[in-house]
Amino acid sequence: MYNWSASPIGRLAISAGRWQVCTVFEWESLVNRPSYHLILASKSPRRRELLAEAGYDFTVVPADEEVESGAAFSLGPVELVRELAYRKAADVVSRLRSGGLSETPEFAAGGRPTVVLGCDTVVECDGAILGKPTDRDDARRMLERLRGRTHQVHSGLCLWPLSAESLTVDVATTTLRMDRLDADRIDEYLAGDGWEGKAGAFGYQDRTGWVHVVAGSESNVVGLPLELLADMLAKLG
Repeated sequence: MYNWSASPIGRLAISAGRWQVCTVFEWESLVNRPSYHLILASKSPRRRELLAEAGYDFTVVPADEEVESGAAFSLGPVELVRELAYRKAADVVSRLRSGGLSETPEFAAGGRPTVVLGCDTVVECDGAILGKPTDRDDARRMLERLRGRTHQVHSGLCLWPLSAESLTVDVATTTLRMDRLDADRIDEYLAGDGWEGKAGAFGYQDRTGWVHVVAGSESNVVGLPLELLADMLAKLG
């Protein structure tokens, strides 16, 4: 039997007081999925799991990591995630249209329209952008900066239909508060690998108990704002 409680959405439903009675069927109603086939331009396992749990039909085609190089990090956090989400979607769209993928799956089986989904997430604390830590020392610096403070998680989404030149980009923002962690608790957390590959060096879905949502989407903190995605897809028609 599938362990829904161990999935990202299940963990959020268990850990968040206002979602304690949330079921997978309620999530399906919330998402109200249009008949699109999505191409996720990301290799993030958390985004993949969130899409699967929400019932979307999708294929994973990660964007080239080089698309992030040369990004204008002088941009503010909201502008940055918008730019990087666009770059990731644009890279995959370009490769698909040019036949640049070695193995091109059947993306639009049954004639359904196909939409490329680019996403990027950063953490902001007092105007400073915190991406994924480069190593354990970098993760420590991030956690020491965030502890005891309110901060924001921003995720940019870009939806690009393969059959059209038009695209849409939007951003979801969630406000969080981290408990004032002492050095021992930070050391204990960094002894594992939960900090790796996560903006701000923490994973909300890991249920550490010391990161709390103040306002906004909880799935956004995991890496993909499902509410914003559903709204953007609905507006595509």
